[in-house]
Amino acid sequence: MAHTFEELVEKQRAADEAHARVEELRDRYGPPAQEAWPAHQTDLYETAWRAWRELARDVQQAVTEYAKEQGTARNQVEADVKKAVRHPEAGAGG
Repeated sequence: MAHTFEELVEKQRAADEAHARVEELRDRYGPPAQEAWPAHQTDLYETAWRAWRELARDVQQAVTEYAKEQGTARNQVEADVKKAVRHPEAGAGG
């Protein structure tokens, strides 16, 4: 599947937002292993965690495919994507 650099940036943004949600829940409820959570908190946290992991996996797969398609080093594509997401004013792009 062909990806554009902009698609990679959007995928990374979604993964970052999902990770922020996991961190928010962890901050609100405390560390998962510290004390038992009620079932609804556990379900909410596990759902958020799975969503983050799936989005992160999708980003990694897309970055790998894009790098192969472009003949570029995978780590450079990943760095460019993260820079574009975290520092959009820098104008990184592929």
